[in-house]
Amino acid sequence: MRIPSFVLPCLGGSVLAAAGLCSGPALAQSRTLYTLSTQCSIRGGQPQACVVEATEEGDATFYRHRIGTVTETVRITENPVRMTIWDASSKSWQTLSGAAARFSTNTICFNGRDLCVVNANYLNSVRQDRPETTAGRDLVKVRFDDTGRVNLSCYDDGCKEVR
Repeated sequence: MRIPSFVLPCLGGSVLAAAGLCSGPALAQSRTLYTLSTQCSIRGGQPQACVVEATEEGDATFYRHRIGTVTETVRITENPVRMTIWDASSKSWQTLSGAAARFSTNTICFNGRDLCVVNANYLNSVRQDRPETTAGRDLVKVRFDDTGRVNLSCYDDGCKEVR
């Protein structure tokens, strides 16, 4: 499995999946894709130093964000693509309500601004994998259904119409 791209609709109806992490559950036979020292913020707070570790296990990619003593993990599974976040208090995966990527700042945010991360490594790979989809785009937003599948996406000014 290759690193999923940020959840972007593509021509022809296919979907790219995007950034996620894993923080709590044990990973059996996982493979580290990359580790990145960057900036993250939690619940709209100020950016802080963090480390993002992307790992692959079976049909899932996990993105573990370590921010001080806090770890936030997003999981992206394939076939079909779904995005969930680990809830440490309930020790279970929770469906994301939405995600957004802004290419000009290399920032990805989940569930509004609950978790934001600067990840140029990831977004540059999205641009390389899908140049026709991302050309001239800056903002991409997606919303997920109750199972974590994409049910709405928009680009740039089109996102103003979606509330």
